Amino acid sequence: MEQAVKGIHHITAISGNARKNYDFYTRIMGLRFVKKTVNFDDPHTYHFYYGDEKGTPGTILTFFPWEEIMAGRRGTHMATEVGYSIPEGSIDFWLKRLDAANMIYNKPSSKFGEVYLTFLDPDGLKVELTVPEKSDDRIPWETAEVSADNATRGFHHVTLTLEDIQPTADLLVSVFGYQLQKNHANRYRFASPSGEPGSYVDLVEAKGEQRGHVAGGSVHHVAFRMKDEAEQLLYREKIEKLGLHATEQLDRKYFRSVYFREPGGVLFELATDSPGFTVDEPLAELGTHLKLPAQFEPQRQEIESKLIKLG
Repeated sequence: MEQAVKGIHHITAISGNARKNYDFYTRIMGLRFVKKTVNFDDPHTYHFYYGDEKGTPGTILTFFPWEEIMAGRRGTHMATEVGYSIPEGSIDFWLKRLDAANMIYNKPSSKFGEVYLTFLDPDGLKVELTVPEKSDDRIPWETAEVSADNATRGFHHVTLTLEDIQPTADLLVSVFGYQLQKNHANRYRFASPSGEPGSYVDLVEAKGEQRGHVAGGSVHHVAFRMKDEAEQLLYREKIEKLGLHATEQLDRKYFRSVYFREPGGVLFELATDSPGFTVDEPLAELGTHLKLPAQFEPQRQEIESKLIKLG
């Protein structure tokens, strides 16, 4: 292929209580709170963005926190794991940190020759911390409690659990330019030939397993990196030629988006790398102000009155 998708842009999930979500990901996980805004379709619900200092593509985990949301159920036709890259020698730090926070976690194990630690966030979202085979040189966000020696570097992988992996695998290879890198039992790891960190997509085939339900503690969609709008339109055309419906380009302020549902049932997004999160806040002030889409600015007072206070 002439080109290939570089990797994951962001992953969006659903949580319950906004304050609990904010506290966990900023304090326990040590991520930067990059943007505090609202859901484009539900302006009385927050949309949180967490990442590195700049909110670099490949580090951005976002949440829609709905206070009364029911718990989701992991199963087929959905993304079931969010994987972060962590430095060598940091597993013990994270074990102690998760234990002190009374989080549910499993003992470290090994997958594709890499040591990893699995835990559930406060809403039950399955997260994995992986020490990558190849050193991850991305510069992390540091906090008083999570130093650079232990901090997450950004995404390592995302896992999709599917009834049949073949249609999804075909899309990853023929459209995204991904390549099958490794396989063990029913897990297949695909990667971009770009070699960019945060490009792995693991497909787990679970024939006969119950279909999952996307709700609290679930991944809503997975977004992949597009260099610019021209590249985004090129990939949109490829997707449409497969008979899959793709939305028009939508302005999400911090990037442009195209959405489609891949053959296995998971909602995918194509998101541009630019303009980024400093388009409406200086770098030093990211995440410190409630930023509203222009159409909701006239309702600011009413919206702010209904949003839960974070601190």
